[in-house]
Amino acid sequence: MKIQQRILRFITRANWILLGMASIGGLLVSSFDFVLGIIFGGLIVTINFHMLYRTLKRSLTPPYLSSHNVVIAKYYVRFIVSGFIIFVLISKHFVNPLGLIIGLSVVVVSVILATFLEFKRLIFEEAI
Repeated sequence: MKIQQRILRFITRANWILLGMASIGGLLVSSFDFVLGIIFGGLIVTINFHMLYRTLKRSLTPPYLSSHNVVIAKYYVRFIVSGFIIFVLISKHFVNPLGLIIGLSVVVVSVILATFLEFKRLIFEEAI
């Protein structure tokens, strides 16, 4: 399996696993609005990640190659919608901002874990 596919599959699975673990951990140690922040933040960032993947896959796979302007426009629309959702969640006090930040960090942690595991795999393959 290609390294890119392996990393992508790991990240998409790890996003959901980390979101579940963070939500359960938050539920055990904190208030309900903190847990809602984790859940909503994780959902926002995970859905954005999946939508970015779909946009790039459709735009870069022949015969449906599209302009880079279309990709950038879709990216900014998602960014603005996400920003608006985050603004509403915080301004209306639906979620705890710290929980939201933790939830929004789910993809970052997944990417760091995937990178670490791939480096580990490459180092051990070269050693053998």
